[in-house]
Amino acid sequence: MSMANILHLGIKELRSLSRDPVMLVLIVYAFTLSIYSRAKAQPETLNKAPIAIVDEDQSPLSARIVGAFYPPYFLRPVMITHAEMDARMDAGLDTFALDIPPEFQRDVLAGRAPSIQLNVDATRMSQAFNGSGYIRTIVSDEVQAFVQRHRQNTTPTVDLALRVRFNPSLTKSWFGAVMEIINKVTMLSIVLAGAALIREREHGTIEHLLVMPVTPFEIMSSKVWAMGLVVLAASALSLTFIVQGLLSVPVEGSLALFFTGAALHLFSTTSMGIFMGTIARSMPQFGLLLMLVLLPLQMLSGGMTPRESMPEFVQVVMQVAPTTHFVSLSQAILYRGAGLNVVWPHFIALTLIGACLFGAALSRFRKTIGIMA
Repeated sequence: MSMANILHLGIKELRSLSRDPVMLVLIVYAFTLSIYSRAKAQPETLNKAPIAIVDEDQSPLSARIVGAFYPPYFLRPVMITHAEMDARMDAGLDTFALDIPPEFQRDVLAGRAPSIQLNVDATRMSQAFNGSGYIRTIVSDEVQAFVQRHRQNTTPTVDLALRVRFNPSLTKSWFGAVMEIINKVTMLSIVLAGAALIREREHGTIEHLLVMPVTPFEIMSSKVWAMGLVVLAASALSLTFIVQGLLSVPVEGSLALFFTGAALHLFSTTSMGIFMGTIARSMPQFGLLLMLVLLPLQMLSGGMTPRESMPEFVQVVMQVAPTTHFVSLSQAILYRGAGLNVVWPHFIALTLIGACLFGAALSRFRKTIGIMA
């Protein structure tokens, strides 16, 4: 009877979700457009940065510098006058504006140290930071090659044999797409589970459940399996059609093993969402609470920054977070093709963490039900 109640209550949750257009749009967006845009966006990489050049020297050296800027790092330089430089940067047309002064070549050949002015639009933070270094290197190399009449190729003392594993071409979309799916699994599971409970309270249907012959365990279990199933199905479709299909990102390991780990992770995060739903009294409160919980989980789990670069205290504390183990097992399976013999410790950790979170959420849910009764 208990299993039948959990099944029917879970189906009721799925029907309730199907009547919530906002949540449906959020699910579709999170596992389609969000994945694609995250894979294609490369904020840490200089790509097609607009640059304008004021050539007041009109010399072979200045022409050489102008010709050194080309795609994909920079767009073709736009030649402008000194009077246009500030106006174009104020309008956001150029990220970089390089001003080559008069008699620049003569001063270089005379052994002087002339200066070139570089104006940077720092509102484009990532491009400004990386691009200024690129430009400094490009100008220095071109001036040095011009003075020496040849490009000096120094023989390194040590020959570094570089072998890139798991992503030989260093394609950033491979990393971005998979990590975005991992982050969205965490976010959507917490949101859907917490919103399901708050929706019951706001619509007054929680009182209906109180007079039915069902227990808090059955109510909570139904929300866990129903919302977990939705996220698991959406992530499976996204990984198959968006990541592997549209973005052509190769997946090395077993998808069945990955989704088994994802199911254990969903057991933890949906329980966490219900626990947060018992604390929040409305959806706005739940949203604020979500920001306090979700951001640290995603930023400190190793998905954005390697855990080894974090303080040791943070590494120890994050061992009790389910996202830490889910990120580790997902990267091992999807990137490196690891099997169960490698990721089984993370499976055990997720099971234990999920059981603790489910127990804490159930205890809190029973207290909440008791107060409402």
